[in-house]
Amino acid sequence: MTVFSTKRGQARRPALFRIATVAALGFGSCILSAEAGARTARAPYDSDSSPQFSGNFLAAQLAGKQHDIGAAATYYRNALAADPQNPLLVQQAFQMLLADGRIKDALPLADKILTRDKANHLARLALGIDAFKRGNFERARSNFAQMQTRESPNMTATILDLTATILTAWSHAGQEDADTAFKVVDRLKGPDWYEVFKNYHSGLIAEMTGRKGDAAKRLAAAYKGDPNGLRVVDAEARDLARSGHRDDALGVLATFDKTTPDHPLILDLKSEIETGRTPQLSIQSAQAGAAELLFGIGAAIGREGGEEVAAVYLQLALWLDAKAELPLINLASVQGQLKHYDKAVELLEQIPPSSKLRPMVDIQIGRYYAVLEKYDLAKERLSGLVKRNPKDIEAVMALGDVLRNNKEFAQAADVYTQAINALPKPAKTDWALFYYRAICFERVKQWPKAEADFFKAIDLNPDEAHVLNYLGYSWIDMGMNLDKGLSYVQKAVDLRPDDGYIVDSLGWAYYRLGRYDDAVREMERAVLLKPDDPVINDHLGDGYWRVGRKLEATFQWAHARDLKPEADDLAKIEKKLKEGMKDAPGTPSAQAEVPAPVSQPSPKPVKSQDSLPASPSTDAPAAPAAPATPPAPATPTDTAPAAPSQPDAPKPTQP
Repeated sequence: MTVFSTKRGQARRPALFRIATVAALGFGSCILSAEAGARTARAPYDSDSSPQFSGNFLAAQLAGKQHDIGAAATYYRNALAADPQNPLLVQQAFQMLLADGRIKDALPLADKILTRDKANHLARLALGIDAFKRGNFERARSNFAQMQTRESPNMTATILDLTATILTAWSHAGQEDADTAFKVVDRLKGPDWYEVFKNYHSGLIAEMTGRKGDAAKRLAAAYKGDPNGLRVVDAEARDLARSGHRDDALGVLATFDKTTPDHPLILDLKSEIETGRTPQLSIQSAQAGAAELLFGIGAAIGREGGEEVAAVYLQLALWLDAKAELPLINLASVQGQLKHYDKAVELLEQIPPSSKLRPMVDIQIGRYYAVLEKYDLAKERLSGLVKRNPKDIEAVMALGDVLRNNKEFAQAADVYTQAINALPKPAKTDWALFYYRAICFERVKQWPKAEADFFKAIDLNPDEAHVLNYLGYSWIDMGMNLDKGLSYVQKAVDLRPDDGYIVDSLGWAYYRLGRYDDAVREMERAVLLKPDDPVINDHLGDGYWRVGRKLEATFQWAHARDLKPEADDLAKIEKKLKEGMKDAPGTPSAQAEVPAPVSQPSPKPVKSQDSLPASPSTDAPAAPAAPATPPAPATPTDTAPAAPSQPDAPKPTQP
């Protein structure tokens, strides 16, 4: 994503039942209908097209493949200007303009789409939201009613019915007709996970319209169904406090704090209640309520990989409620998942300095700067946070991560020590602090300290594959604790059998033990898992050479060279391509002695949008996927109210 991690220890919940696939299919039907119309008109690109049209159309397609929403929107719009009657271009331009937040430019295209396809779901949604924004609730309902398709009740209709029904209920609430709103919601039938959405939004409607009894009943039911959802917890605690049940409200917040400690919004609400102030309503207008729904669905879609569709929902939420911070933060997360980190930073900078979420936002900005290798900016942003609040463990840890990934290992170790010292008592979720500090100690050749921290990390979380892998390989590389070291690496592979880096680490451990046939077997599997990694391909070349498969070794080295390895590794690979490896092939043996150290590149962590770029020193033991703390998607909560228990639902991601 994109993992939605926030504060340490947050309980992760499955996302909305492949919601992105469902929603994408719903909007995909719009595109398919447009494509059918295009076949009867003219192809979107042909040899007779003008250079202006063809250039913009091809640029739009390229931008789309690169997930550059803004550029795709601009190029599709320019292409449409050259061919204004092309239905496929109308649809594509419309959808990209919505996703880019250019709602005013998109709305005329929605009208154009409906002249050909009156049931186009996305056009109806956009026009309905625009009417909703202007308070024309009857027109909004008319559009929402035509979104509700029953053609595919297990796919498209699942999300469309939920969206249209809850929006319709909020439109009745906007006319102060709570009874009709309740009837609309209660008639909605669907998967079990609908219930939290239904109870949550009908509870908010009851609260806003002064129906205190209904609000208490429905919000309590939503909380029972989803006690870990920030928005549900916030609404339940506010309702309890407003009803005079302050102790119960504080109990709800205390329970949430156990799984998501020190969340700024929860801390602020807790302070309000403890000082005797009456919290405001969660939602104070029908427009804000509709935006809340769009935001919740958009956040869930973004977690499932449907970034462009998620952006549409989030942009429409902001269209209704321009001051809403959570949709904006989630939009930044979407851009981060698409690897457009500069755009993510631009969005996050729009959060006002006075916001309770600003410290979390600054942490995320610092992480994005690190991914962009703008380490000075990252350190400046995070150092300021740490200086203002030295006990903010999240900020301290983020600063340590940046220093570590910039190879400032001694300074990073000092920062991690600051975070560890601020812990009241290390918990299971704190294993990463000790793990990262251990890496730093190992890199500055303070092995006793490193080993002690590895042991502490394992003590806190015995089944963390990365810790087991790193410690086990380090022992093997140093020629100590060989049996135990190999068992640790093997256990890491058992825990993460599809992690190419960890599998490669096992292969490299066998290599260092002189068990070359075993090494080749594991290295070949690692290459299948991560075929585009230069280090893993280089290792396989070494393994082939040792077992006498010299032609294949040369091929793997050449492939590793072409995958653009780091400069030091490239020089070693080119030398092997010219001279081969002078050592004679070893003898595969389970009892082989540990060979003399061979200057080979070590496995390196993946470099992607999910991890800060880590560059281990070349003389370090094989750095087995030391997963730099990812730039957690810049959202301060797992916001979607409900998480269905479907057998095929994605499993929660490890921190």
